[in-house]
Amino acid sequence: MTDHKRDSHATTIGEKTLRPESLMMSYGYRPELSQGAVKCPIFQTSTFVFKSAEAGKAFFEIAYGLRKQDPHEELGLIYSRLNNPDLEILEDRLTLWDGAEKSAVFESGMSAISTTFWTFLRPGDIVLHSEPVYGGTDYLLKRILPQFGIRAVGFSARTSQQSLEKLLEDREIRGKTAMIFVETPANPTNDLVDIAACVHAAQKMSSGGRRVLVAVDNTFLGPLWQQPLTLGADLVLYSATKYIGGHSDLIAGVCLGSAELVGQVKGMRTILGTMASPWTGWLLLRSLETMKMRMTAQMKTARYVADFLADHPKVERVYYLGHLRPEHPHYAIYRRQCSAPGGMIAFDIVGGEAEAFRFLNNLQLFRLAVSLGGTESLAEHPAAMTHSDVDPEERQEMGITDKMVRLSIGVEHPEDLIADLEQALAAL
Repeated sequence: MTDHKRDSHATTIGEKTLRPESLMMSYGYRPELSQGAVKCPIFQTSTFVFKSAEAGKAFFEIAYGLRKQDPHEELGLIYSRLNNPDLEILEDRLTLWDGAEKSAVFESGMSAISTTFWTFLRPGDIVLHSEPVYGGTDYLLKRILPQFGIRAVGFSARTSQQSLEKLLEDREIRGKTAMIFVETPANPTNDLVDIAACVHAAQKMSSGGRRVLVAVDNTFLGPLWQQPLTLGADLVLYSATKYIGGHSDLIAGVCLGSAELVGQVKGMRTILGTMASPWTGWLLLRSLETMKMRMTAQMKTARYVADFLADHPKVERVYYLGHLRPEHPHYAIYRRQCSAPGGMIAFDIVGGEAEAFRFLNNLQLFRLAVSLGGTESLAEHPAAMTHSDVDPEERQEMGITDKMVRLSIGVEHPEDLIADLEQALAAL
């Protein structure tokens, strides 16, 4: 792991601990192993040559758990479905922001979530989940998992602690729950779920050898503004397509946590074949270098945009974490588990779908598209787009109405974004 100058996994200079944004440039990479290239090359290969038959045998023994890995023994490169230099370096760097032991990278956010579910859920299990969640996750929970005998039971993100405590009164739910899955802030309402309360509930439900896991989808705030593992969560999940990728040019997902749990997820990933490609890994390595700058700029600009919307007569309500006040039921949660409000805003326009569509169709600088977290600002209509497959009655209960518009703030100048919103609202 070392060359004659420095350890590629060093996190200090003398007594100074380096910050993650500095380590994104070099952590885990040794240029001398790649002809001195300052950036990690793309290892676009399916398979790797063994130095000897004995080495190949040893690698497979570790990869398939045929024997225990020695403390100083590394898993050698075998096949890009198991491991690849781009993914290994990327997975090392991703652990730094969240304070995780290990991470696993996937070809999409949904593959990260689904592979995690298949790793830890079995027929007869119950997964408790907050609502609302991303539409694809909602579909997986309510339409796919039940086909395999796994029951999904939702609780409101708006009243998460009370809803969760009420569910725990049901003995069947307490006895069969294997995982609590939460998305916080919720997509698209920005409702917060108390991660620490979920951890406490999971501990109450765990007994004997049965451990109830807490998994958190942290996509909306990203690893900069919220670190669920430090709050006691077992696993944190991302659609890395969003803020981690940050350029709307890749699809990827991430699962982070302890070495034990992520090791199990990686075992399932190997068999399902849901790992990211070397090209995706290389693009994410590029993106990590600017993630803090991008997310900081987006967060700062979002505040200007949210303030403008809050004062506009054609806007009924704004859903933005930076506007939470002490009297709001989620204010204490926000202060406890978030370090910034992020770059996502939703708002209710005065009117309904017709007015929302007219507004969206008149935008010029904002792009009318789904997804989020990219350098460009995006606008979409959750009820008709990202959450269209959620049951209509449930959408209403969650607050995802026909008058709601969701904005993802990019890195453009805030005054230009506000000018675009102003002219689009004037079209109403």
